[in-house]
Amino acid sequence: MIISYITWAPDPEIFRIGSLAIRWYGLLFALGFVTGYFIIQSFFKKENIPVKLLDQLTTVMVVATIIGARLGHCLFYEPDYYLKNPVDILKIWEGGLASHGAAIAIIIGIWFFARRNKLSFWWVIDRIAVVTALAGFFIRMGNLANSEIFGKPTTLPWGFIFVNASDVSQSTQPRHPSQIYEGFAYLLTFLLLMVIYYRKNGKPREGLLISLFMILVFSTRFLIEFLKEPQVDFETQMLLNMGQLLSIPFILAGLAGVYLVYRKKGD
Repeated sequence: MIISYITWAPDPEIFRIGSLAIRWYGLLFALGFVTGYFIIQSFFKKENIPVKLLDQLTTVMVVATIIGARLGHCLFYEPDYYLKNPVDILKIWEGGLASHGAAIAIIIGIWFFARRNKLSFWWVIDRIAVVTALAGFFIRMGNLANSEIFGKPTTLPWGFIFVNASDVSQSTQPRHPSQIYEGFAYLLTFLLLMVIYYRKNGKPREGLLISLFMILVFSTRFLIEFLKEPQVDFETQMLLNMGQLLSIPFILAGLAGVYLVYRKKGD
């Protein structure tokens, strides 16, 4: 039987100047924040919110994302190592970011931002949910460029051979391009939230967008994890991996949010 597949071997570096390397992952990660900035700016202008608050909110988002994602990886996936070597937590250039940790930190950061500026927490986080879904798309495309967080072996014709996989033993057979599955699911989530926002003329029910975001994004994550290779060794002994276990509370919170939003009164 002839198995068709796609050979995937991009250079993760765009260019290098001496010891400084500009990588696709870093560019795509930054692009998520840049596009998010301009989309949120359009929301602020549409709803007559002082745009000067946007720079402060952007700082909160960047700091919360980086710190939360790094701590999330260290504490959720490799706690034994990092608790014994806490200084290595700072070595973010060595890799290791977890979206669940970023989500928790962003929620905390937005709560403080909203409280400080006397804004509704739900108003702020609803709009952040929209651009976060788009950022998730860019980040997964960065993972694709890095040939990381890919799926299990497959015989499907769109399977990717990840030539540059860090584990050579995983670089010789076609695998699910789970980064693409997940990334495009996040892109569709972003488009859906944008449609809802504008169909409601910038005034969707408070809590609706973030609730839908949590249901769609983390349900996607939960399901696609079945196709992924374990990220750490202990996951091979688990019925559900760490990403799935961490997704369940977010999915339940999203379902509860939708229920509470529509319980208030009829639409």
